[in-house]
Amino acid sequence: MRRIWLAIRLFFLVLFRGEVARRVDEVLSLPAPAADQTVPKLEKPKPAAVPARDTKPARSEAITLLAALQREARFVDFIQEDLGGYTDAQIGAAVRDMHRQCGKLLERLFALRPLCSQSEGEMIEVPAGFDPARFHLSGRVDGSPPFRGRVVHPGWEATRCELPVWTGGAGAARVVAPVEVEIP
Repeated sequence: MRRIWLAIRLFFLVLFRGEVARRVDEVLSLPAPAADQTVPKLEKPKPAAVPARDTKPARSEAITLLAALQREARFVDFIQEDLGGYTDAQIGAAVRDMHRQCGKLLERLFALRPLCSQSEGEMIEVPAGFDPARFHLSGRVDGSPPFRGRVVHPGWEATRCELPVWTGGAGAARVVAPVEVEIP
């Protein structure tokens, strides 16, 4: 039975690994050993040296998210801008577009959903054994759960997390947005 499994294993190794196929071909082309000779032992192949990979990402995911917000909605430009010289109407017009673009980006990357179905102001019951990461209690928190209270904020949950993959070099790891240059 062991030989059957060896044959199956060898079949797939020959099929998918060129080096194994080449070595098996070499062995099969050797002359058959005489009855009193032993079969030569094949040297075990030495695994190729694999360079050590840096386990730490080359760029912070926070910077990747910030760069995406800047690229898609000019978020950083707006936040860094001194708004003192603009009217409320001008600011409102700029915010409306930025708000729409940021919303699209967050939906695409995270598909955010409220943690509870109740709206702000509605009553909710916080069950015994609740997860404190899902419920933040305020006010008079006496006794033990279940608690009844009014929803101040429904919370948010990311139903996915698909940040863009950054492929830049180490020198640009902290670049949120490149310098934009228009050549005349």
